[in-house]
Amino acid sequence: MKIIFAGTPEFAAVALEALHNAGFSIPLVLTQPDRPAGRGMHLQASPVKQFALAHNIPVAQPQSLRLDGKYPEVAEEAHALLHATPHDVMVVAAYGLILPRSVLEIPRFGCINIHASLLPRWRGAAPIHRAIEAGDVEAGVTIMQMEEGLDTGPMLLMESLPIAPDETTATLHDKLATLGGKLIADALHKLERGALSPTPQPEQGTTYAAKIAKEEAALDLTQPAAVLHRKLRAFNPFPGAVAHFNNIPVKFWRAELAAAPAGAMPGQVLAANGHDGVLVACGEGALRVLELQKPGGKRLAAVEFLKGFPLEGGRFS
Repeated sequence: MKIIFAGTPEFAAVALEALHNAGFSIPLVLTQPDRPAGRGMHLQASPVKQFALAHNIPVAQPQSLRLDGKYPEVAEEAHALLHATPHDVMVVAAYGLILPRSVLEIPRFGCINIHASLLPRWRGAAPIHRAIEAGDVEAGVTIMQMEEGLDTGPMLLMESLPIAPDETTATLHDKLATLGGKLIADALHKLERGALSPTPQPEQGTTYAAKIAKEEAALDLTQPAAVLHRKLRAFNPFPGAVAHFNNIPVKFWRAELAAAPAGAMPGQVLAANGHDGVLVACGEGALRVLELQKPGGKRLAAVEFLKGFPLEGGRFS
C-alpha cells in the first residue's frame, strides 16, 4: 500500500515515523511551508519535513489546496502532483490546510485523519488543550475517514487513555502522538485486508475545540482554584497562564490545589517561601504555585524564583 502523508507538527511527525517503521511505502509528504522561528526568526522546516528529508522522502509544501482559494495556481500544481503520484490512501495528521473535495476524492481509499480526541467530543483545532481545560477524565485518538465537514467523518478506530490529575498538554500530547502512530499503522494494515468497518459519529455529545488564543493566557483569580489549575495544565506549554504582580506579568507553570483561609481576597499572596511555595488565594480555595517565570527569565522553582522576585504580602491581579 502506497501512502501520501500530510502533516506538519511533532504530533504528525510521530505518526509519519510509525508508518515508515512499519514498512509502508510513502512516495510523497505534504507539509506546510517553512515558517520563521526562534530569536533570529529564521525559516524553519516543520518536524514532518525534517523527518521526511532525513529519510529521503519527497516533500511538497503548497500554500493552499483550494482551486477556488487565494493561490489557485499553487493548488493546481499540487493537484497535478497528487494525481501523478501513485498512492492508495492519504493519511492526514494536524496538517493545517483545508482539504477540499477535489483532494479527498483522489486516493482510491480516500483520506484518513488521525484526530487527538474521542470523537465526536472535541472536534476542531485544539482537542488536547480543551480536554484538560474542561476537566475530562479521559482522552484518546480517533482514526477517521475524512469528509468535507469539520471532523465529522465516520470513525474507523478509536482508543482511549486516562488523563492523569497532573497531566499537561505537553505530556498528554506525547502520549496521544504515540497512540496515534500505533493506531494509524493498525488501521492501514486492516484497510489492506478489507477489515475496517466505518462507524458514523453519534449525533449527541459533539463539542468544538476552538483554536487557542494568546489572550486566553490571562488568569482570572476570582475563579475557583480547581478551574485555574486545569487551565495551567491545559496551557502548558502554550500559551502559558499569566497573572500580574505590580503590573508585571508572571507565568504560573506548575501548581497544586490548596486550602485558603476564610475571607482571603482573590489574588492575595498567602505565603511565599521555600517550604510553602507561592500560595495564592482564588475565588474558591488557593493555588500553591511551584514553578514561575518572570518576563525575560527562565522557568524556576518557587524557591529560586523568590530569591530575585519577592512576593510576600503582595497580591496578584
